[in-house]
Amino acid sequence: MMPANANDPEHPAGLAQAKFLTVAEVATVMRVSKMTVYRLVHNGELPAVRVGKSFRVPEKAVDEYLRSAYFDAG
Repeated sequence: MMPANANDPEHPAGLAQAKFLTVAEVATVMRVSKMTVYRLVHNGELPAVRVGKSFRVPEKAVDEYLRSAYFDAG
C-alpha cells in the first residue's frame, strides 16, 4: 500500500490514521438500531466508506454528528 500524499485530493490527509467503526459499533455508541445507522448513511447525514459489502464510519464523524444533534432541553 502506498502512503497517502497530503497534496492528493484522492487521499485526504489523516485518513489512513482515522479510526473506523462498523455499523453495529456505531449503533451501540449512539444507542440506536443498525437500521437507523444505515438510514443515516444512505441519507448522507453520516459519512461512511464502503468496504466490500459493508460500511465503515469514521469515529470522528460519529462524534461530530452527535455534537451537532445535541439538544439542550434545559
